[in-house]
Order: sequence, then structure tokens, then C-alpha cells
Amino acid sequence: MSQSLLKKTNMASVALALRGWVLPVVLLLVWWAAVAWKWTSSPILVSPIAVWDRAVEQVLSGHLSEALLASLHRGAYGFAWGSSAGFLLGSLLGLSRLFEKLIAPSFHTFKQISLFAWIPLLSMWFGVGDESKIAFIALAAFFPVVLNTFEGFRSVPRESIEVARVFAYIPTQLWLRVVFPSAAPSVLTGIHLSLIYTWLATLGAEYLMSSGKGIGNTLIEGREHFLMDLVLFGVLVIGSIGFLLNYSLSILERHVLAWRQQTIARY
Repeated sequence: MSQSLLKKTNMASVALALRGWVLPVVLLLVWWAAVAWKWTSSPILVSPIAVWDRAVEQVLSGHLSEALLASLHRGAYGFAWGSSAGFLLGSLLGLSRLFEKLIAPSFHTFKQISLFAWIPLLSMWFGVGDESKIAFIALAAFFPVVLNTFEGFRSVPRESIEVARVFAYIPTQLWLRVVFPSAAPSVLTGIHLSLIYTWLATLGAEYLMSSGKGIGNTLIEGREHFLMDLVLFGVLVIGSIGFLLNYSLSILERHVLAWRQQTIARY
């Protein structure tokens, strides 16, 4: 009886793990069928085999690694600058009512400006090289961290702070044992969103600003030479990297929140 139950549990776990592949497999089969049975004569629709061949060529030639390293390098710099500045400003807004009254109205005005509206100004300030792209990416990473950090610190229960003062917590203990554990879920949500926006902004910067090395330039090259297999390959790479970033942050978020629960339970 126990072996039967264990077998059913394992099968359920496998089915749960594989259900996310249902839609990609269905789309791949429809794509293959559309090419094989010639549902359209448009040159835009290339076969999955052609995309696979292009992927092999990009990997073996080193073009893929070169483009990815350039894009990830820009994204990492932009994320680091934007999220750090966002955490600092969000913390100040959340912890100081005076600072909120002085800065919040201007901040809420600036956040209404479309991100892409900053491109001409950034190009004039930083030139047409990587500096302007990194500044654009940093802006994309900045706003979600500010907003969620502000909400996290502002939502710390007043009762918890009063209890900590009764126990005569010094400021360091108050921060580590009460304030940050309470604000952590919202802060992590901001960082998670910031990383997603960072990757999207990285591609946007490479595509809309001056061309150079990067996965965005791969799409531009495919468009200009009408190489649909290269364009589709670039789109698949972009989606895969975005999925890996999101998945990694989800795992990190679970671990950090587990630490938060242990900290709250301990104190």
C-alpha cells in the first residue's frame, strides 16, 4: 500500500514538473506542421530546423557568447546602480516622514515620464556609447525598487517597533530583527521586478540606441538582412535568459523569506 502511494506521489510530482512544457511543445508542433504542410508561402515562416542550424552556427562561431556577455555586462551594471540607488531612496522615503514630504512629490512626477522619453536626453548627456545604455537600464531598475522599498518600510507594524523599544533594542537590533524582516517581502518584490525590467531595458537600449555588441544587435542584424532564422533565434535566447533570471530570483526569494520567518520566530 505504501509503495503504491509512493508511486502515485512520484507520478504526480513528475506531471506537475512537466506541465509547464505543454504549451511550448504544442507551439513547436504547430510551428513544425505549418512549415511541413506549407500552410503559408511567406518567407517569414522558417522551419525549426533552420533556427536550430542558426543556433549551432552562432554557438560554434562564438557570436552568441560575445553578444550575451555584452548584454549581461550592461544589464549587471545598470541593475547594480539602479537598484542600489532605488533601495537608498526608498529607505529614506519609508523611514523619514520629512524626507517623504520633501522628495515624494517630485519623485512621483518623474516616475510618470515614459522610460523611452529619457533616451534623447541620456544620449545627449552620456553620448552614444555604453554609458547612455547603462544609464537607461539603471533608470528601468530604479523605480520598482524605490516604490516597493518605500511600501515595505512604511508597512512595518508600529506595534513591533514599540515592543522592540520595550526590550531596549539598540538601533542595529531594531533594524536587523524587526524593520528589515518585516519589509523584506516588499523589498524583494521590488528587486525581482527590477531585474525583469533590467533585462527588458537592456534589449530596448541595444535596439533603440546606437548599435554595438549585444543580443539586441543580433535582432537588428537579422532584420536588416531579412534572416528570420536569426531573428527567431535571438527571440528564443532573450526569452530563455529572462526565464532563467526570473527563476533564479524566485529561488533566492524563497530562501530569504524562509530566513525571515526563522528570524521572526526566534525573536
